[in-house]
Formats: sequence, structure tokens, C-alpha cells
Amino acid sequence: MPKPSDPRREVLTGLLGLGLQSSRKSYYPELMGRLEELETERNRYKWLFENAVHGIFQGDMEHGIRAANPSLVRMLGYPSTEAVLAAATELKDSFFAAGAEEFRRVGEQLRLQGELVGYETRLRRLDGSELDVRMNLLLKQEGGRSLVEGFVADISGRKQAERAMQLLNEQLEQRVHERTQELETLNDSLRHEIIERERVQWALRDARDAAELANRNKDHYLAAVSHDLLQPLNAARLLMATLRERALPAAEAQLVERSHAALESAEDMLSDLLDIARLDHGNIPLDLGNHSLAEVIDPLLSEFQGLIETSGLQVRARLGRWAVRTDYRMLSRILRNLLSNAIRYTPSGRILIGCRRRGELLSIQVWDTGLGIPRERFEDIFREFNQLHADRVGPRKGAGLGLAIVERIARLLEAPLQVHSVVGQGSMFSVTLPLARASTPNPPDALLERLSAPLQGRHLLVIDNDAMILSSMQGLLEQWGARVQVAVDLPGALAVLDGRRPDAILVDYHLDAGQTGCDAVGVLREHFHWQIPAIMITADRSEHSRQRLRDLGIPVLNKPIKAGKLRAMLGQVL
Repeated sequence: MPKPSDPRREVLTGLLGLGLQSSRKSYYPELMGRLEELETERNRYKWLFENAVHGIFQGDMEHGIRAANPSLVRMLGYPSTEAVLAAATELKDSFFAAGAEEFRRVGEQLRLQGELVGYETRLRRLDGSELDVRMNLLLKQEGGRSLVEGFVADISGRKQAERAMQLLNEQLEQRVHERTQELETLNDSLRHEIIERERVQWALRDARDAAELANRNKDHYLAAVSHDLLQPLNAARLLMATLRERALPAAEAQLVERSHAALESAEDMLSDLLDIARLDHGNIPLDLGNHSLAEVIDPLLSEFQGLIETSGLQVRARLGRWAVRTDYRMLSRILRNLLSNAIRYTPSGRILIGCRRRGELLSIQVWDTGLGIPRERFEDIFREFNQLHADRVGPRKGAGLGLAIVERIARLLEAPLQVHSVVGQGSMFSVTLPLARASTPNPPDALLERLSAPLQGRHLLVIDNDAMILSSMQGLLEQWGARVQVAVDLPGALAVLDGRRPDAILVDYHLDAGQTGCDAVGVLREHFHWQIPAIMITADRSEHSRQRLRDLGIPVLNKPIKAGKLRAMLGQVL
């Protein structure tokens, strides 16, 4: 006899299609599978709910919290979920730290918007403390009731960091304020210090201007004194050079040689003192150009030819076809002093001037077989008024300034200077300069032969406002075979020439009536419509006059004139 039927069971079995026995047999396995899936899904959500890091709850707008996960229970400080649910009604008013008013405000926002995302607030814990949280809330209707589901994240750590940062900012602002006050005080002190420094700078500026004025006055005075000193010395040197080339009795010839040596020592000392003063003063501009070694060294060999022959030394030059980029005048001064020292400190033997390439540089070397220098004295030889073997160098002792000048010029040219020496065997001095391209130099022997040739028949004009110098120069040049005409100024020169163009002009830089040798050369060249070769003779060693002469392309001979140098330069310009 069948059991009475349950209407609800019949409805459920009908909805599920299980009303008939055959249907139950057909759908039972599928139903069991779905139920197992639902159970698995329920267990997964239950696990997530209970083990979520964030707090999860469901609440009733009227009766408070209905469900809460363990994370929310821990956040609120309750011992268990049951304790939270038991206090649901009280929590409705004390859930938020701000109390019932915030609960009401949140409820109104949910009814208007349906959800709240990223809502930050503070919750009240069981012990009365407060907790900073961030909440996502969702309002939904179920069975005619308004339910709220929420996710709660503890942000107390972030809030503490923000409060610490705020405190740090406040402290920093306070420190900035205090530091600003300190800086304002320091600025006041600096302001007074700046005012004082400006006063000192003005005083230093005045002192500098006074020093520069004194320096300029010194330069003018030095130029004037050197001119006045060198004028008679120049005349004496020219007269002595003339006498030396004449056939004289032995006694008179010895007196002439002694007088020549004394004048040469005085000239060397005065010239060295002037050069040291100029180099120490600084601000010497360089006239850099490409110059072959023969162009620099051959005139020096010609200049020292008489001294070399007298000393009996063998002097050779092995220059090759090299050229360097440098200041011609400065390099010539270095090599002149090195060659002069080699001759002075080599009683007998040989001197060699050669060069060696080192990459893009060229080392110009002066070797001798002289007395040599002890290694511990290498630095001493470049000091002023310092001489080694002062009792063994013969009559031309000098003032001990030659190598001091060499060292200063090498430093100015940024050309490394080196010395190697063995006592009793000789020395080697070298200066290193950058290589440059240049035309093939003339062979040294050919150039020396050309420069030493007599000036037979050459028509030379000499202009100088000193009658003694004119007479001395005329005697020396005529002794070399030249036809010489002299004049004290430009009108006198035009008068004595009488329309005959000279082969070369030798003119003093400073003439009378404010005229200069440059003016005289310019007028004579224009008068004859010819670029007449000229040599400027002057005691003025200032850079201003040198620059002007460089611009005009006129070579310079400084007073007092050395006969060998004069002859070499005449050979060059002619």
C-alpha cells in the first residue's frame, strides 16, 4: 500500500523532473554530481570566508551584524565570532568610532548609491581602542530586507606611517624655520663680510693699479737706461770688431782681444739681466710658426764661427730636414745660450748639434765633450748667478744667467728641457718641440759658405742718430768690402743716396724728432718703389716694438751688436 504523498515533495520532484520512477532512475546520478559540485563550491567559499586576510561581514540595517569572518573578529578585538554576533545590536551603534551618526550617514549613502568603494574610517574595538580601516560596502535587497555586505582592510600601518610622516613634516618645517632664521643671521654676517671684502678689494685694486703703473714706469725706465747704456757699448763693440779684423802688432792685438772679451762680458751680462727682467715680468706673447732647424741654427753657427775657430773646437751640425713649430726668436735664444755654454765649458774637443724624433715631437740636442756637471748639481745650474767651474772657463765667464734664461723660455714654450752629463766626459742639453712641415732646408755647409762670403760691392745704407755708432758701423762694413753711406735721419739719407737705391738698410729704431726706423724704412721703400731689405738695430727690447717690427717683416738686431751676428743677418737678407 503506497505511503501518503507529501505535496511539497511532489512539487520538488516535479520541478526536478523526478516525479516518475523511471525519471528518478534516469536523473539521479546527474543530480548527485551537481550536489557534489555545489558542496565543493560551498566548502571553497567557506574556506575563503574563514581564512581571508581582510575582514568580511554581512549585516542587517535594522539588527546589525549577522555574519563575520575570523579576520573581522580579530580586528574588532572579540574572542570569537559568536561574541560578535551576540553583540550585533550594540555594534550597530558602536561599530564606527564616530558612533550612530556615522552608521546613519553610511546607510543613507548606500541607499542612494547602492555601494561605497574605498571608504576610509575608524572602527571601535571591544577594548575601546580605534582601528583605521578601508571598506568596500554593497547594499542588496533580500526577502524584503536591506542587507549590507562588506570587505574590511586594516590600514592602521599606513595611517601610522602617514601620521609619522606628518609629524616628520612638521618637525622638518620647524627645522626649516629655525634654519631660515640661522641663515638670515648668517646672511647679515655675510653681508657685513662682503662689504668689508669689497673695501679690501678696492684697496687691493688700487694697490695693483699702483704696482702696474710702477711696473710700466720701470719698463720705460729700463728701456731708456738700457738704450743709453747700450749706445756707447754698441759703438765700442763695432770699433773693437773692426780692430780685430785688422793686422796689428802682437802686443796691440792682445790688448784688442782683452778689450773685446771685457766688452763681450759686459754685453752678455747686461743682455741677460734685461732678458731675465722681461721673462720674470711675464705676458710675453709668442709668435708661433713653422721653422726648419737649419733656418734657426745656421745663423748661430755663423755668429759663433770666429769664437769656434779661436777655441780650436770641432763643431758639427746634423740637422736633417726636420722642422718644428715654435717661436723663432725664443728657440734661437735657447740654442744660442746652449751653444755658448758648450763652447765656454769645452776647453778642447767636439760639439755636436743634432736631433732625434720622438713620435710627433723632435728633441734638439747640443752635445759637448767638456767638463761635465755632477748629477747633484743639475738643479743648481738653472738658478740665477750660479756658475760651475767658474775658475776654469777662461776669460768669458758670464754672469751665470744663461741657463736660467733657457729654463724660463722653455717653460714659456711648454718645451721640456733635459740635461745629461758625466763629469770629465761632457754634457748634453736638449729641448723638445712639436714637429711641423717645412720646406727642405739648405745644407749647413752651403749656407755657412754663403754667409761667410765677403760683402764685396754691396751698397748699404746706415741710419743712426749717434755719430760714433755711424763711424764704427761704416768702418766695419767697409772692411767687409761693402760700399757704405751713412745718415743721422731720413732727410739726410735721401740726400746722400741721391736717387741710388741701396741693397740693404741698417737703421736704428729710435731716431730724433720722434721718428722711428720703421718710418724711415717705409718712406725709403715707397720712394724707390722697392721692398728694400732692412735690418732694425735697437736697444729697445719691449714687446710693443718687437710686435711692430714683426708686422713689418723686419728682422731685429739688439744692441750691442755682435759682428758675427750682423754678418750672418746681412747674408740672410741679401
